[in-house]
Amino acid sequence: MELRVNLRRDDGIAVIAFAGEVDVYTAPVLRDAISKVLAAGDKAMVVDMSEVSFLDSTGLGVLVGRLKAVRMLEGVMRVVITNPRVLRNFQITGLEKIFTIDSSAADAVAAVKAGA
Repeated sequence: MELRVNLRRDDGIAVIAFAGEVDVYTAPVLRDAISKVLAAGDKAMVVDMSEVSFLDSTGLGVLVGRLKAVRMLEGVMRVVITNPRVLRNFQITGLEKIFTIDSSAADAVAAVKAGA
């Protein structure tokens, strides 16, 4: 399975949309996409995983690592999750307390703009 990436900007906020499955084979795609946004100087981003159908522990680890990188730059990262199975992984691991999770990219972008 492949992981597709689409990057767009919404009023200076990078919105990185992923579609497909995130596992040991595709997690580098997730890591590299977020890293490229950081390297470009973007400190505010929305990681839209609403089209992700599967996320394993490797993908969770990548997200934790990238969140640390964003925070070191005093940036903000919000994650969009709509799939109950993917959300369940965050709940089981307690990561829903660490990540700010939104139900839509529009809500996440609005929250970043508002400084939430």
